[in-house]
Amino acid sequence: QVQLVESGGGLVQAGGSLRLSCAASGRIFSFNTMGWYRQAPGKERELVALITSGASINYADSVKGRFTISRDNAKNTLYLQMNSLRPEDTAIYYCNIQTLGRAYWGQGTQVTVSS
Repeated sequence: QVQLVESGGGLVQAGGSLRLSCAASGRIFSFNTMGWYRQAPGKERELVALITSGASINYADSVKGRFTISRDNAKNTLYLQMNSLRPEDTAIYYCNIQTLGRAYWGQGTQVTVSS
């Protein structure tokens, strides 16, 4: 089993910044993919950014140039630096890890951007 615990969400004004963290624990294989997803009210969950254990990265077009995903493999911790936040970034942000053929999710952290 794998446990994911997110932190760092909150309320911020448009143009502001937040940094999300996700601490992973449990049975995690060295080769894995971690990512951030988000779900806004009334919308489906969508990919924000992915990073592999080899540091390959993909971003959703809507966050390119504003968000930065990173990870500390020694600490099994995932980060998402979010700059130039917009009201449309308001959502619950979920951490995800794919390891040993399975996917696990965190409980989510709320990010609210006021205009």
